[in-house]
Amino acid sequence: MTCHDFTHAILRTPGRSVVGGLHAGDGPAPDYDAVLREHAAYADALREAGLTLDILGALEAFPDSIFVEDPALVFGEGAILLNSGADTRRGEVAELAPVLGRHFGEVLRIGEGSADGGDVMVTPDRALIGLSARTDAVGAAALVEALGTLGRKAAIVEPPREALHLKTIATLIDEETILTTQAGAVSGLFAGFRVLTLDPGEEAAANALRINDTLLLSDGHPRIAERLDREGYRLKLLDTTHVARIDAGLSCMSLRWNAA
Repeated sequence: MTCHDFTHAILRTPGRSVVGGLHAGDGPAPDYDAVLREHAAYADALREAGLTLDILGALEAFPDSIFVEDPALVFGEGAILLNSGADTRRGEVAELAPVLGRHFGEVLRIGEGSADGGDVMVTPDRALIGLSARTDAVGAAALVEALGTLGRKAAIVEPPREALHLKTIATLIDEETILTTQAGAVSGLFAGFRVLTLDPGEEAAANALRINDTLLLSDGHPRIAERLDREGYRLKLLDTTHVARIDAGLSCMSLRWNAA
């Protein structure tokens, strides 16, 4: 079994409030109907890759709740509820807890600090936990302990300062290869991995998602798409134009695990 072998995923339908989701800068807000279309295409891609989906209902009180990967981590061994570093997202954990209880025999929760799932990259030998505006040192240490309870090793790392999350700037696309931005490539975080560096202007492609033998990639990045195609990756290009307006990408819209 590899880091990318999955059988199941949890998603949440975006509510109309998603147009007011957290985002940096003064760019345009997303269009609700466009987010729905992008989310539906994403769900279809996961099904095509072989996953059984549990799609939860919208939570209008939590605009960012479409991004289910941030409030929790899931593995075949169990799940971990987290504490978001964004105050407006902390209530999402209580909404997600009973769902995880239906799917997992063991559901842990970190007791202190803040940690977002977007800062956790699972690699073959350990989980990398990135410190960010959403994940602090106390939360990261609590997460290391929780992962240990599930029998998993972890290491705390410091991504480039401009990264919202660790997985904003990097993705493990096979057992030995990291796709990352130029800042990620020179950071030293990925020593021992083969590193594919994105060209300037294609940094948003760093948040890709490998599902079984399919690599999901945001559309609109032709240079890296061509390179990955040449290298033999099975690509599925998805439009994330409006999801990106709320500082998000492909990995954060699902919680994925192998139930085999």
